[in-house]
Amino acid sequence: MKKLRPSYKPLKVMMINKDISASTLRSETGIAPSTYTKINKDEWVALDVIAKICAFLDCRIENVVEFVEEK
Repeated sequence: MKKLRPSYKPLKVMMINKDISASTLRSETGIAPSTYTKINKDEWVALDVIAKICAFLDCRIENVVEFVEEK
């Protein structure tokens, strides 16, 4: 079985396209700096965090995270 890991590349692209800074995303969603660091490192974060991001950006989950094969 393939082992998958999260990639937040879709979120990073969306933030660039919408000109949203990391500090704005954190303050508007209440995401802790340590959680945002996990996102930057493509580490696992709780689904409720992803839901907050989706609500703030008015987007679907696939616009925030994708799963890629771990190397």
